[in-house]
Amino acid sequence: MAEINAQMIVKLRQMTNAGMMDCKRALLETNGDLDAAVDLLRKKGMATAAKKAAREAREGGIAQFILPDSRAGVLVEVNCETDFVAKNEMFRSFADEVAKTLAENAAADLEALRTDAIARLRENIQIARHERLEVQGNGLVAAYIHTGAKVGVLVEVGAGKAETAANDQFRQFVKDITLQIAAGSPVAVTREELDPAIIEREKEVYENSDAVKNKPPQAVESIIKGKLEKFLQGICLVDQGFVKRNSEVSVREHLGEVAREIGDEITIRRFVRFQVGEVIAAK
Repeated sequence: MAEINAQMIVKLRQMTNAGMMDCKRALLETNGDLDAAVDLLRKKGMATAAKKAAREAREGGIAQFILPDSRAGVLVEVNCETDFVAKNEMFRSFADEVAKTLAENAAADLEALRTDAIARLRENIQIARHERLEVQGNGLVAAYIHTGAKVGVLVEVGAGKAETAANDQFRQFVKDITLQIAAGSPVAVTREELDPAIIEREKEVYENSDAVKNKPPQAVESIIKGKLEKFLQGICLVDQGFVKRNSEVSVREHLGEVAREIGDEITIRRFVRFQVGEVIAAK
């Protein structure tokens, strides 16, 4: 029997876009004959990844992986063609493997994994986007995937002291912030991080709305100011009402309380929020 090496398997994969294990089995069955292996894969319907890659992938899910020390993590969106496949355990395992691979090696080549998934799931699979966060200084990186895997969050929360990362109250706070971001869908951590064009555009809408028509100038200014404030409270994370306390206090106020209780400075540094088919992120 001919020796089947890695170069032969890679070459067959490049010729057929079939999965790596399928290529290896085909080469074993054909005693290393590349042309015969191509024919065998075509007969089995496995040399179809290139054709399927032309189809549109609109469904999918979000996956995450946090390294054991909680100092780095990855959030990834993987797309497929149907919701049926998106709920498939094989698809979910593939998405999880992609996240783990990227967390361990940001420069990892994922094409072999993706091609294999296409061959096994019989749908176009696309790794739409991913984001990797790594702690700068002291703190933690945490992630949350909402039920159904259509929304995912990755966040970095900093601390002044190294030992704070092991504090249970701090870790609970970080977890709560991931839930807040998933539910509140903020655009930025603070107002200072917002693109000024966003505020100006919103202000222009209010200035030309029915709410200010035929109103005296001082009333117009007050109405616009009030609407703009409400808008900013909705899209800036620290200004949002903290959902775990029925929005009775802001995230900023809750953060301050936790910081005082543990005796350290806490900063929500950056976050990423992925929703299948959308891009909502802040850094």
